[in-house]
Amino acid sequence: MPVFRTPFNGYSVKFSPFYENKIAVATAQNFGILGNGRVHILQLTPNGPISEIAAYDTADGVYDVCWSEAHDSLVIAASGDGSVKLYDLSLPPTNNPIRAFKEHTREVHAVDYNTVRKDSFLSASWDDTVKLWTVDRNASVRTFKEHAYCVYSTAWNPRHADIFASASGDCTTRIWDVREPGSTMILPAHEFEILSCDWNKYDDCIIATASVDKSIKVWDVRNYRVPISVLNGHGYAVRKVRFSPHRASAMVSCSYDMTVCMWDYMVEDALIGRYDHHTEFAVGVDMSVLVEGLLASTGWDELVYVWQHGMDPRAP
Repeated sequence: MPVFRTPFNGYSVKFSPFYENKIAVATAQNFGILGNGRVHILQLTPNGPISEIAAYDTADGVYDVCWSEAHDSLVIAASGDGSVKLYDLSLPPTNNPIRAFKEHTREVHAVDYNTVRKDSFLSASWDDTVKLWTVDRNASVRTFKEHAYCVYSTAWNPRHADIFASASGDCTTRIWDVREPGSTMILPAHEFEILSCDWNKYDDCIIATASVDKSIKVWDVRNYRVPISVLNGHGYAVRKVRFSPHRASAMVSCSYDMTVCMWDYMVEDALIGRYDHHTEFAVGVDMSVLVEGLLASTGWDELVYVWQHGMDPRAP
């Protein structure tokens, strides 16, 4: 299976929604504590190595990336200097970034593009806020301030263009409707920091949360007093969780225990796959929308892996 070495520590990896052979990777020097960053655009070749088709250097670490859902050449990056940067792959590197949105007062930890309306994106920051942006405006459309601590993750609902979720170090996940003045729901989901959240792609009322408490919980927002599933199997904090675009009950997660796990939350033995190919914290994971079962991960070992579920990521 193909592997790519980055000069800095990996933080996030995302498959392109337009091309099955392109991925974006966010990296940060010195484990994201101090130093530069780089955004890599990588290309998968059939039965061959991963090649780099573009790289963008930044003065601060890059913690997350997402692809535009409207323009196949646009990538958005979350930066350690509090900015959100917009890159256009169709332009030379010297012309990039084409825009830098600077409003957050601390590190931007996550970005997510609206898959329904395809005209806006969210940024989540350690300044305890989430901001809503459109590509063509220099100023944010709105700032969502309710969390009492860092917001680590934000995710648009896959069916409702105005609804999103945010996960925070204040141990809550909040559901928001951009048409409403405040959050519409507060899930006290874990007793420890929540590092990630994602919506089910087939049921717009189902959301998963991942926490420092080593667990993933699956919730139905119509009755959120008790989770519908609790997934235990990671040995340390769960850094990211992503629902499958192809199977309603499947999801993938990565953890500080250096593993990537595949789950089916509807069956009793929910852990259906474990991959231990990373040798440092596994902090970024994604599933391809275009190729069923294709996974990508990155971590602090400065490696990016792409593999088919059921295969060994390290196999040649």
